[in-house]
Amino acid sequence: MTDLTRRRDIPSPCYVLEEEKLIHNLTLMKRVQDESGVRIILALKGFSMWSSFNIIKPYLHGATASSVWEAKLAAKMGKEVHAYAPAYKDKDIAELKHLVNHISFNSINQWHQHREALAGISMGLRINPEHQEAETPLYDPAAPGSRLGIRASELASVDLTGIEGLHCHNLCECDSYATARTLEAIEARFGQYLPHMKWLNLGGGHLMTRQGYDVQHLITTLTQFKARYPHLDVILEPGSAVAWDTGPLIAEVVDIVENEGKIAILDISATAHMPDVLEMPYRPAVLHAGMADEKAYNYRLGGNSCLAGDVIDVYSFDTPLQPGHRLQFEDMMHYTMVKTTFFNGVEHPSIGILRKNGDFELIRQFTFDDFAGRLS
Repeated sequence: MTDLTRRRDIPSPCYVLEEEKLIHNLTLMKRVQDESGVRIILALKGFSMWSSFNIIKPYLHGATASSVWEAKLAAKMGKEVHAYAPAYKDKDIAELKHLVNHISFNSINQWHQHREALAGISMGLRINPEHQEAETPLYDPAAPGSRLGIRASELASVDLTGIEGLHCHNLCECDSYATARTLEAIEARFGQYLPHMKWLNLGGGHLMTRQGYDVQHLITTLTQFKARYPHLDVILEPGSAVAWDTGPLIAEVVDIVENEGKIAILDISATAHMPDVLEMPYRPAVLHAGMADEKAYNYRLGGNSCLAGDVIDVYSFDTPLQPGHRLQFEDMMHYTMVKTTFFNGVEHPSIGILRKNGDFELIRQFTFDDFAGRLS
């Protein structure tokens, strides 16, 4: 891990994208594309730092959007733009038809409502394979009662003339074996439609850049699938995998208080700046810190908002923390930045890029006007 806590050219708080690590991930993805014949696009819902599009553009085929605003952002990459949302209003379609190459609908009703307005756009349907792989219920699109995707039983007797593709997303930070099982489920429930389609979008959740992921098995799985359906353009749209472990959130200790142990108040907020810590929940790694009681000094790390539960977890350190001490929360690029808020007006972390040559480039600092602009 790169220790950025001592660099005074990096403000606190700050999200720092490490260019070299991003390129490492993109290089692996290019290998998957080259060896399997699939195409990979960036899911903006997981990573939408558009200042890095110039880095991503040579490696991936474009981006996918979950809304009109994301589609406008995706267009900044200058490559393909794909879109899916649970529902579109007429005004959404009026804007999207000038932005997207592919669009997937969540229901037959939505397709029938909007298809005439989308002449020339490749249209698809999101399917629900009714096959669960996600471990966290909050992130499981295939859970019973899900509002996401069309079940095979709903397609019976439907005339699909005009539909060119199927879109399936049921994974969340899964391995290649989950991808293989999902393909089996798709073939079992929707195999009759595949010979008539031009493309199959396998969504995100393919965490191919995580250490220990069996990349070769993924390549073999996709290659074998494409051999069975050589006419299909197979598309993957990971978000987490692109930005996995590509940079930290730098924070600073502002004060130390005591209540059944020492509590370090930071210049960040869990609820505003790393909400998955509370929603999933999960425990982010902190550089040079250990589990409770693993090292000599324990501290509960708390955010600088008025929310009573704005607490991250208990961490231990080799030496006592003091106001001004900096902490480095690892792997904060994917999903963290896109979920941030201005809750309580707590200072929003800046955004920067650590270039390959070691230089730090400050991309954005947030001001009161940014905070006020979100309100009325």
